[in-house]
Amino acid sequence: MRKDRKNNELRKINFIKDFTKNAMGSVLVEFGDTRVITTATVEEGKPKWMDKEDPRGWLTAEYSLLPSSTNTRCQRERTKISGRTQEIQRLIGRSLRACIDLEKIPDLTITIDADVIQADGGTRTASICGGYLALKIAVEKLLKEGKIKENPIIEPVAAISAGIIDNEVRLDLNYEEDSHARVDSNIVLTKSGKIIEFQTTAEGEPYEYEQMLQIFNTAKDGINKIIEIYETI
Repeated sequence: MRKDRKNNELRKINFIKDFTKNAMGSVLVEFGDTRVITTATVEEGKPKWMDKEDPRGWLTAEYSLLPSSTNTRCQRERTKISGRTQEIQRLIGRSLRACIDLEKIPDLTITIDADVIQADGGTRTASICGGYLALKIAVEKLLKEGKIKENPIIEPVAAISAGIIDNEVRLDLNYEEDSHARVDSNIVLTKSGKIIEFQTTAEGEPYEYEQMLQIFNTAKDGINKIIEIYETI
């Protein structure tokens, strides 16, 4: 058993909106000792690869670990990003595109930036949660300014990590737990329970089907609690 909380409990979560003044939407996300600044920037136009006749706008994401965010300094990715970074920013992008009707943001590109200022596990899932809230703030401003006619957000999304440690399913892993997990999972769901992502990997010994269901159900309960927190902001 954990010393600081029950196996199915989240770390202390905090969202501070309008954390920066220049982005259309910004949120400082805190999951325990993990802290991420997420911003939403809106630009006119669409990526060049999109067909001009395509009625959709676009949403993309970028992710970065700041050098002092980890216990040993990590290098800035100036010219070439790592495979891990590519994987995470693609996850953030596709998770948030799943919650938005792109046809309702025509000729606009929304970029979600997630910059990790302190990493203690769960940075990608914290980035998705903060990214959703930054997107929501930006959308509210676009509606108020008359730049879009309808709210494009279909429903909220949230994400959380889980894993199996000492044959126990634990929710919202910190770095120490994540580094020792026999099974590691990242789950992204909509408010209605639809699955966007269910990444679950055995790092050593395989796991049982019943344990997979336990991971999913534990994560789903955690995600429901995160979405409840959204509604208080």
